[in-house]
Amino acid sequence: MARPKIDLPPADAIRALADSEGRLAVRVTPGARSQEVAVSGAQLLVKTRAKPQDGAANEAVRVVLAEALDCAPSQITLLRGATSREKLFRIP
Repeated sequence: MARPKIDLPPADAIRALADSEGRLAVRVTPGARSQEVAVSGAQLLVKTRAKPQDGAANEAVRVVLAEALDCAPSQITLLRGATSREKLFRIP
């Protein structure tokens, strides 16, 4: 059975959370039962099925952000929080 596509917030809503330099604060929940992306206050919440091993959860978040922003994952850079739930990404 195919997994359902996740509902993504509009790209404009995600870009509005970024500062003037394109930095976006993200709270990640790795190993979640289902994938989810939501806007909460001044932060983006991302739940991913990927486990926090060898950067798998970080890569999954990059891919989801790229899909939501309609850009390539290589354009999104993890600036801070490689081993933390609180992450800071640079987005285009």
